[in-house]
Amino acid sequence: RYGEDVDYYYLALAGITEGVYRLLQQPSQGGESEAAQASEPADGAWSEGQLGEGLYRVRVVDEGGKVNLNRADEDILRRIFRNLGVEEDQVNVLVDSILDWRDADDLHRVNGAESDYYQALANPYSAKNGAFDAVEDLLWVRGMSPELFYGLGGDGERRIDLRDIFTVDSQLTRVNLRTANAPVIHALLGVSLKEADKFVDDRRKLSEKTFADLLRLFTPSASGLLQQYFVFAPPAVVAIEAGGYEEGSSTERRFRAVVRLGGGNRSVENLRWVDEDSNPLDRKRA
Repeated sequence: RYGEDVDYYYLALAGITEGVYRLLQQPSQGGESEAAQASEPADGAWSEGQLGEGLYRVRVVDEGGKVNLNRADEDILRRIFRNLGVEEDQVNVLVDSILDWRDADDLHRVNGAESDYYQALANPYSAKNGAFDAVEDLLWVRGMSPELFYGLGGDGERRIDLRDIFTVDSQLTRVNLRTANAPVIHALLGVSLKEADKFVDDRRKLSEKTFADLLRLFTPSASGLLQQYFVFAPPAVVAIEAGGYEEGSSTERRFRAVVRLGGGNRSVENLRWVDEDSNPLDRKRA
């Protein structure tokens, strides 16, 4: 088992390296007004590769295509949790507690929580009173459950992992429509996941795309919300996610590297490196 772990480590590392290579091969991107080419390395789509007798999979995700957890206001947070089907009482607790976790004071909102609440728990801790350091910190917040955070459910229905919606690494206040995934589209606009998936597929087929091109993929009634919550921009901070495994294995070794693109996509700066313990079901769900 130790030998397998070492093998999977280097297979995952090969995936990370391939992701960096893809980014560096992209032509220099201009501003929002210029059309983006159809080839988009940060579209979040998984691809597989082989190294020796082992396998790896890799995807590049634009962090700007997610909702910045530290910048989302009350309206956006409520919209997201309601569109995910969370009960209103829990929505109230979650939103107030997230805002309390982020603010610098110890005054809790009506349904929120500060350090006095967390210190009274069986395993006490204090509220951050500052920005979230990682999306996983949501698990410390009052009202959050592992089932909601990870999208767990035993009924076979597709659930949304909050890690696909929120980020702490985006440099944008709004969400990049050029790279936003289906869960983000669903959570912000309230359209069905089927409609959101169709938008992502149609976007991928465009030979080149501008914000106006993407707006036309939605119904006219959605255009107001799109312009309120979305922008069109080249990716600036991306996550390269990779996993190494063997044919028929139920587990894999997972890495996640968050990098900043610089010099017209001619360099990458590593911001964070995460050695992840992956859920054996992750590959089946992806």
